[in-house]
Amino acid sequence: MSTNRRTFIGGVSAAALMSGSTSAFAQKKYDDGATDKEIKIGHCGPYSGPASAYGVIGKGIEGYWKMVNDQGGINGRKVNFVTLDDGYNPAKCVEVIRQLVEQDKVLLCFNTLGTPSNTAIQKYMNTKKVPQLFVATGASKWGKPKDFPWTMGYQPDYHTEGVIYAKHILANVKDAKIGILMQNDDFGKDYVDGFKEGLGKDASKIAKLVSYEVTDPTVDSQIIQLKDTGANVFLNISTPKFAAQAIRKAGDLAWKPAQYMTNVSASVASVMKPAGFENAQGIITAYYQKDPTDKRWDNDADMKTWRAFMEKYMPGANTGDANYVYAYGVAFLMHETLKRCGDELTRANVMKQAASFNKFKSPVLIPGITISTSATDFYPIQSVQLARFKDDTWDLFGDIMAAESA
Repeated sequence: MSTNRRTFIGGVSAAALMSGSTSAFAQKKYDDGATDKEIKIGHCGPYSGPASAYGVIGKGIEGYWKMVNDQGGINGRKVNFVTLDDGYNPAKCVEVIRQLVEQDKVLLCFNTLGTPSNTAIQKYMNTKKVPQLFVATGASKWGKPKDFPWTMGYQPDYHTEGVIYAKHILANVKDAKIGILMQNDDFGKDYVDGFKEGLGKDASKIAKLVSYEVTDPTVDSQIIQLKDTGANVFLNISTPKFAAQAIRKAGDLAWKPAQYMTNVSASVASVMKPAGFENAQGIITAYYQKDPTDKRWDNDADMKTWRAFMEKYMPGANTGDANYVYAYGVAFLMHETLKRCGDELTRANVMKQAASFNKFKSPVLIPGITISTSATDFYPIQSVQLARFKDDTWDLFGDIMAAESA
């Protein structure tokens, strides 16, 4: 089997072990992937393929665990992070996840990326009772603990984001005529369902919905179709490569609708810059984390810490790419979850701790947005704030809005 495999684990000193132990008499409990010396975490993501712009997330997480190991690990245990390439292909994701669980015997799988890929492994992970934690997708299906008690989301859900865009359009665009570009999979459909719900009786304002496959070379023909409808609103539901193409093509066609774009493609470095800043002016998206290009965070202590991390552990990486902020934030939450497990590093306790956050503050979330979970609430982040692209960065505006569907 050909995979892009990168692993690392540092040695552990007796002093580090002693400083991290909770009690000489505490009973230690372990499942596969945990010992006195290490915690093995599984991950896969698109280091290749049509969504490879997201590959930097895995690299950023890898850098985060290297930092943690340099600081002595988690309760004295070093993190062994095993990350594989699934090419944004659900079938390949199934293959590499089975390898991580059955051969590498990881304690848990963390931040696997993509709605189709996570859908393909969800039943397997729950049957095996292996945590599928803080997945890198906002599909609403990750917040259903009754049906899937071993799967938990991370970011605000797509359905709610779609509702918010619809309500903003109805309130701010006169005689809205809406064109939608949608990735033809569960990711795209979740947004569209939420958007239609938000429109309610005004769903007839959708003039045309066109879709694309992740294997398509471009979305140029789809943008031409949408422009030809005379739409004055464009909802761009696509992953980074196609989002940038769509924005640029709209600019080439001199089509100037009010544009809304999903948060998952809001990176200035991987989407807005390739699309051309001149074509991206005024685009609206929903934000929940601090954008590294927004000057309001230049003197923010937590973002200074993030920049120092990037300089030391991700030298040469593009600090304008919000995916690195995302990687740091989700790894910070996983780190805290494992710290709270103490010496009971069982899969059941990992899920218990993951479901026990109460208004937890993450260093990279917008002030006022916190993380809360419970045994019946598997949506960690339930709030967003709208942002408008201006010049070469995102400009936050309006109030923080709670996720309605959560």
